[in-house]
Amino acid sequence: MENKSHAMAAGLFVVLVAALLAGLAVWLTRDHSQYNEYELSTSDGISGLQPQAAVRYKGVPVGKVIRIGFDSQTSGNVLIRIAVGTETPISPTTFAVLGYQGVTGLAHVQLDDGDKPLPELPPGPSGLPRLLLKSSPLSMLADQGPVLLGRVDEVTRRLNDMLNDANQQRVSSALENIAGAAQAVRGLTEGLQQTLAQKIDPALTEVPALAADARKALQSLERASQSATAVTTGLGQTVERINAPGGPLEQIATGTQALARAADGLGRTTLPHVSRAADDVSRAARKMGAAAGGFSDNPQSVIYGSGRAVPGPGEPGFVAPTPQP
Repeated sequence: MENKSHAMAAGLFVVLVAALLAGLAVWLTRDHSQYNEYELSTSDGISGLQPQAAVRYKGVPVGKVIRIGFDSQTSGNVLIRIAVGTETPISPTTFAVLGYQGVTGLAHVQLDDGDKPLPELPPGPSGLPRLLLKSSPLSMLADQGPVLLGRVDEVTRRLNDMLNDANQQRVSSALENIAGAAQAVRGLTEGLQQTLAQKIDPALTEVPALAADARKALQSLERASQSATAVTTGLGQTVERINAPGGPLEQIATGTQALARAADGLGRTTLPHVSRAADDVSRAARKMGAAAGGFSDNPQSVIYGSGRAVPGPGEPGFVAPTPQP
């Protein structure tokens, strides 16, 4: 009976410890964050993606995958439901893409923003909003794999055609021709070196004479330079004497100034007096002309004065006297 009591106590202790551990695990793993749920629908394969996989926005963990199934609206599509924190800035430009971690093959959902707003997708039967899930680079590479393999096969076939026996013989002939041309160039170079050695070496003996002639020419140039320097010095002295105080330039300037003052005085004083005298002479001449004209027309004015004479017979204004009775 006592053994059964010990076994009962041990069993109760184990159950109690297990309950405590379970409660501790629940308490440690509790999550009080608030989430918004979205759905993703794609026709691409999602191998490596599992429930509870991380959801990241620009690399920052913001949520998790809560369910993976099939889309009842589109046959063959996979439906992914994700929970994203309410503080995540989801906008009309936000889209999703599957990301992979290294070589492990584990996938996660990566959220990012585009340059312009994306077309709004209608919600599914659950009523949850949907985000656009773009194809991942690995999916696009898998889709392009057959095309790439076909192009590689075509390139390989063309290489085989280009490297057939006939083309190989042509390449060998071309290489032989290149080798022959190289030998011909080498022979030409050797002949040119010999020609230069035979023609130039005798000419080197004339170099000292050429150097002596060059030295004489340099000496002549030096003497001409000295003569030009002396002429330049004389010209400089002449220019200094001409520009010196009291020199020819200053005397010419002084004479020019005196002449300008005389011309100015002549224009201001002498010419006006001469002009007035000429006017007086002109008026006197006109008066004398008028007096001579009057004397010529009426000579009796010298005796009778300047009164008009009585017109005689035949003159304008003559009136015959009336006879007396």
